[in-house]
Amino acid sequence: MRHTPHYVLDDPDEVRRLIRENPWATIVSNTSTGLVASHYPVILEEHTDQIRIVSHVGRPDEQLHELGSHEVLVIIQGPHGYISPSWYASDDFVPTWNHVTAHLYGTPEILSDEENFRVLGELVDHFEAPLAEPMSLDIDEGQARRIARGTVGVRLVVTRFDARLKLSQNKPGEVVARIVEQLEHGDQYAQPALAREMRFVHGA
Repeated sequence: MRHTPHYVLDDPDEVRRLIRENPWATIVSNTSTGLVASHYPVILEEHTDQIRIVSHVGRPDEQLHELGSHEVLVIIQGPHGYISPSWYASDDFVPTWNHVTAHLYGTPEILSDEENFRVLGELVDHFEAPLAEPMSLDIDEGQARRIARGTVGVRLVVTRFDARLKLSQNKPGEVVARIVEQLEHGDQYAQPALAREMRFVHGA
């Protein structure tokens, strides 16, 4: 990402929060045949000092990515949106794009079939938990295990990350308030999730 020191996010706990709230990840590999990108949900392994995520890929993505043989980039994209200069002071005419983004780096570990099945169950349970009648792989474990054979589980221990919170930190409070108002209630570029992130970061 562009080197913007005043937007750098270097708090691992905030990166974890970003992953929890935005679990749809892009996995990028620089393989022997060129760049490969795929998209999968991830969840954090909690209760560790490291940032560790687990997921799965559908076969043959593990071969296309050559997983386990080199470092990969996992992109976590949080709330983002267009910011019009009409929300600034009258003499400012340059628009921008606010965003929350993290680049995670590490070499994936390929999980055993049994651990992959456990992780698949945890993924389902995690995303089903808010529902009134959550589904589970336990409903038909035999069928779930047959489907699981088409997947490969992965764990990524993040060895380094590069994250940004670009949320109008360079603007005065009254301008930030106007931006948040437009993101919450505007007719053209409403992004309520981005507005919430700005309120969180600016302490409003």
